[in-house]
Amino acid sequence: MALWGGRFSSATRDEVALYSESISFDKRLYRHDIEGSKAHVKMLAAQGIIPEATCEAIRAELDNIRRRIEAGDFAYDISMEDIHMHIESALIDVLGSEGARVHSARSRNDQVALDIRLYLRDEIDFLIGELRHFQRALVAQADANPKAILPGFTHLQHAQVVLFAHHMLAYVEMLDRDAERLADCRRRVNVMPLGSGALAGTTLPINREMVCRELGFDRVTRNSMDAVADRDFAIELVNALAIFAMHTSRLSEDLILWCSQEFNFVELDDAFCTGSSLMPQKKNPDVCELTRGKTARVYGDLTALLTMCKGLPLTYNRDLQEDKVAIFDALDTVKMILKVYPPMIETMKIKAENMRAAASDPALMATDIAEKLVELKVPFRTAHHRVGSFVKYCKERGKRLDEVTLEEMRETIPEATAEFLTLFDPEQSVAKRDVTGATGFRQVEKQIGYWKKVLA
Repeated sequence: MALWGGRFSSATRDEVALYSESISFDKRLYRHDIEGSKAHVKMLAAQGIIPEATCEAIRAELDNIRRRIEAGDFAYDISMEDIHMHIESALIDVLGSEGARVHSARSRNDQVALDIRLYLRDEIDFLIGELRHFQRALVAQADANPKAILPGFTHLQHAQVVLFAHHMLAYVEMLDRDAERLADCRRRVNVMPLGSGALAGTTLPINREMVCRELGFDRVTRNSMDAVADRDFAIELVNALAIFAMHTSRLSEDLILWCSQEFNFVELDDAFCTGSSLMPQKKNPDVCELTRGKTARVYGDLTALLTMCKGLPLTYNRDLQEDKVAIFDALDTVKMILKVYPPMIETMKIKAENMRAAASDPALMATDIAEKLVELKVPFRTAHHRVGSFVKYCKERGKRLDEVTLEEMRETIPEATAEFLTLFDPEQSVAKRDVTGATGFRQVEKQIGYWKKVLA
């Protein structure tokens, strides 16, 4: 029988019970529900609201319930709707009316708000650790290939030469901001809502600060209505997950391009690829493609949460039961990405010779010529125009930029000297970019050292 059924004269229809249940997905909160209840009854006993012996009996049986759940020896029944009622009902089965004291001075509204905050706090800590592992995999590839040069792209067009290591470290920076967002979100998650009741608090003399300390929260919520009604902390988390997924989707796109025959810059290990059911020769980067698709899924979870909350009047509404579906899905999806990507990156084969061949196009050094003119005190816009005219001159004559004579170069760049003919070396182009944050060998080496120290 439902624990809330005293006011009702007829039983819930079977289809309504099935429609209303959340135990199929919120049972994963069992550990946090038990943790919260143990802290709650400890406070109730300290405040003289329940006997100390009852507190000890409830806490002991809660530990027993946790062991039963983890051993697979716990029955679930949709008539009891959610994990909170299952655990309370199991207490009452063993302890009788004394077990029913567990719910003194609380509602399922503040109880679920507590459970989800406890759960998300643990998940955030786990995710940050996994992000660091992902970063280490990218840094390891950068460290193993410090001299590999490839074309950098803007608008998916060859732009300038860059180091492969520099490209990897760009994603390390993105993941670091992802970790920062999670850590910042954790501060807003780590606020204790229990004691807010259904919406108005309680008339019983509880000590919320004691529970707060017991559960390791930073502070208690200041407004009972806000505490049970809002899920902005969860929306913020899923937003951070969506940004992370976007970053991995972009990395995936780079890898998909680099694996293609047209680029042939990297090869993913067979363990992270699949074949074609029709074409025997195919080796497809399916993990990367799936990540692009799973990114859309996380976006959908974020949109679902925002839409779910946008029209809710204060305070709690049953719509919020569905928040966990989106939250859990986003977390599960991101955890799968974080599980598969570090080993995929670690085992990726770099084809430095192919990268170097693509980076040898002298047009990639056109900006170097313009900046050489700036060194000779030519205004940059003038320099830019002259080098553009030089590129046009070479194209019209079917020549590469490094195939012209000094006299031919001077037809469009009158300031050119013999030194200008030496500016088409990719290694030299990279080496000269020796400013903080640039792709120069020395700068990238410093960045690799920095990240190895930070991530040690």
